[in-house]
This record gives sequence, structure tokens and C-alpha cells, in this order.
Amino acid sequence: MSIPDVSGRSIPELVSLAGRRAVVTGGAQGLGGAIAHRFAEAGAAVLLGDLKADKARALAGELRARHGVTAIAAEMDVTHEASVAATARRAVDELGGIDIWVNNAGIFPSVPLLRMDVEVWDQVMAVNLRGVFLGAREAARHMIAAGRGGVIVNIVSTAGFKGVAPGLAAYVASKHGARGATRQLALELAPHNIRVLGVAPTYTVTEGNLEAAAAAPRSATFSGDIAAMTGSVLGRVGVPDDIARVVLFCATDMAAFMTGSTLLADVGEIS
Repeated sequence: MSIPDVSGRSIPELVSLAGRRAVVTGGAQGLGGAIAHRFAEAGAAVLLGDLKADKARALAGELRARHGVTAIAAEMDVTHEASVAATARRAVDELGGIDIWVNNAGIFPSVPLLRMDVEVWDQVMAVNLRGVFLGAREAARHMIAAGRGGVIVNIVSTAGFKGVAPGLAAYVASKHGARGATRQLALELAPHNIRVLGVAPTYTVTEGNLEAAAAAPRSATFSGDIAAMTGSVLGRVGVPDDIARVVLFCATDMAAFMTGSTLLADVGEIS
């Protein structure tokens, strides 16, 4: 199977997601919520998977009201195989299939290496890396069974390209892994017309980031971590929609000739 040649399609056709079904993990708020809004605006039916099921249901209702699309929510734990598989099955059953899957859920506790417990390391790897594996595997299984191809987008980080600051060893390692997985999954899934791309945001103002800052207001380590991720030559810190627009590009036919790459959304960050 080869990717289609979309040269004859108009710009509106290329950016449209009408008729496509998308799953966004960590979709209740932050980057995931912004991605879901752009997908719905482009015409996609959306499933929001999140541990915060009430917030996900509220956002699904907002997407239905604002964009007139099918939008549903599922309580989902990306670290648990059965939960990810059940979410994928629900997307197939209630949306009619899966055309786009965004592995967005992630955590970034700030703990200096010498004080880091194995449990912290393992939890970061479970969410940020195992979650990518499980989501991509379940999405690919359904995409292959349907024979329609599809797109998987992994939310990586600029930390997937470099070290950041003391305290983020687990996070940086997990994001390097997610970027490597993106390249390998693209290779394995290309024969099935499934594209796999990564998007690597710099620090972005989200509910999760604000909650983390509030939880450690006097932490010099945490403050250093944030400072290390906010260097911009474009004059401001990112907001969720800055990243959502890049993810939308990846998911549409505008990016039909791309796979395996991780796109930096880094405001010209200088390391």
C-alpha cells in the first residue's frame, strides 16, 4: 500500500478532517484539550481519553455544542494495557473507527537524580513511554484491520533533543525514548499507510504546568527547570493552541508526505 498523491486537492480539502475519527490521550485539558478543539473545528469526531473523566466529559460537551461534531469521553489510564485497549475499542464502536491517534498524556515530576526513587522513574516511563507504545499499538491494530491507514502523533518535547536541567532525568530520558519510538514506529507501520510523527513543544502554559508550579512555588530546582525551557526568540511563552496547530498539520493531508519526523515547536529556543 502506498500513500495517496493529494496534489489535486484544494487547501480546504487538505486541511479538512471531515469523516475522520480521532483519539486524544490526556485530552481533558491543556495541550490535549487544545488539540481536540482544533480537530473538532476541522470536522473530526473526537474521543477524549483522560484520568480526569469529568473534565473530559465537560470538554466533549463543549466540542459538540461549538463544532457540531461527535465527541465523547472515556476514563483512561495510558499506563494500563486493558484501559488503552478498551478506549480504542470504544472509539471503534462509537465513532466508527480510528483514523488519528494522539499520544499526548504525560507527566514531568522534578526530582534530583540522587533523591529520585525507583517508583518515580518507573511512573514517568510508564506514562510518557509505555503510554506511547500502548496507544500506538492499539491504534495501529485497528487502523490495519480497517484497511484505511491513519496517523499517529506522539507529543514529545524539546527535552527529547537535549538535556534540560537537574531534576528532569526521567522526563528527558522518556522523551528521548518517545522520539526514537516515533522513528521506529514510522518504519514498521509505513507498509500499512500509517504515518507516525512527533511534535516537540517547548514549555507551554497549561493547567498541568501551572499546577506543578503552584505545588512547588519555592523550589529552586523547579524554577530552574522552567527557566531552562522558556528561552524564546519570538518574544513570548507558548500557549496550548500554538502546539495544537502543529498537531493539526501533522494529522491532515497537508503532511501526507511526512512520517518519522519530530517537528520542533520551540519558538526558536536556544540551548
